[in-house]
Amino acid sequence: MLILASLSPTRAEILKSFGISFKQKGCNFDEDGIKTDLAKSFVYLACKGKMDSCKESYGLDIPLLCADTVVSTKGKILRKAKDKKEAKDILLKQSGSEVDILTCMMYESKKFSFIDLSQTRYIFKKFDEEDLENYLRSDEWRGKAGACMVEGFCKKYIKEVVGLESTAKGLQIEKLLPFIKVGVKG
Repeated sequence: MLILASLSPTRAEILKSFGISFKQKGCNFDEDGIKTDLAKSFVYLACKGKMDSCKESYGLDIPLLCADTVVSTKGKILRKAKDKKEAKDILLKQSGSEVDILTCMMYESKKFSFIDLSQTRYIFKKFDEEDLENYLRSDEWRGKAGACMVEGFCKKYIKEVVGLESTAKGLQIEKLLPFIKVGVKG
């Protein structure tokens, strides 16, 4: 059993698909206070801030799992879009471009902690304009880093990928599993 300190339905679905028992709880951390233009620094600081906040709120009687994801292209961090116009602008920056999706994941129990910062690089074909408008109307982009869904809208536009899809979905389950097994045993 662990606490998934994230309200992400995608992260919860990943844990469920691997039969991992968890309670899902939100974290009270404001990412807007982070001042950096570097995607790796941003995602690490956001995840660390969430972990620190969650440890204060929940303690470590049940192990904590926190994660944060950020999308970057052409050296610019693409955050979660606040509205449809911003989502379109963000997605157009990714269309026909090389896009990096970075996820930092932290697991902590009373006995040990684990940190992983991974990156998956996608090269996308140019997005079809009508398809993009349909995606924007669907609102599936809401709450997604960079308004990007590599398992959904963006999937048909992938020309090349280097890295784990789980990183792009927000939780490197392949890297986490061995640590959870160790934590369960002792």
